[in-house]
Amino acid sequence: MRGVIASLAVIGVVALTGCGPAPWTVDDPEATPSASATVAPPVPNDLSSGSTQRELVAGAVTAKVDYWSTLSMDQWTAGAVKPISISLVTNVTPDDGQKVYLQKATLTAIAGEGETTLAALEPQTDAATVAPGYLVLAPYSYSQTFNVGPLDDKATSVTVQVTFDFLVQTTPTSKEYAKQTATDTLTVAIAQPASED
Repeated sequence: MRGVIASLAVIGVVALTGCGPAPWTVDDPEATPSASATVAPPVPNDLSSGSTQRELVAGAVTAKVDYWSTLSMDQWTAGAVKPISISLVTNVTPDDGQKVYLQKATLTAIAGEGETTLAALEPQTDAATVAPGYLVLAPYSYSQTFNVGPLDDKATSVTVQVTFDFLVQTTPTSKEYAKQTATDTLTVAIAQPASED
């Protein structure tokens, strides 16, 4: 009887080994599809909450900048006119009483599709109409709204590059100025049309 049981055990082992590897050890990538292969990574969005704040340092100047949009993010489509509002105020270190002026602010919008850069829109510049510029030393601030125009229909995001050119008095009574430039970049997701599937 023991011989019969032993023979059956051997047959069972042969039967298991003769069927190839167990299904849970299969290394065939086609047999274990990955969900990530078909799901695109989310597009970063610096305005996902509707606004964001940055602190930029340019030499002796520290600028606190607020960005926001009055257009909800689901309306940021490629064809829409997309407003971005900017408000900034500066401090200077060391603060010896000299003033800080904003000479100009420039915004450039560049469309993107995934990792691919598409066409850039024409830069928009708000140049000061008074000399030496707009006073932006706290508590005085600067505010402006720029409009990002229609983008390539394939765009999934837009990169907004902002440049601020400041003039800083060399002394509190001087008519000589030092130029400092601060730059910043925002990425905003472009809302995609609803699928018809």
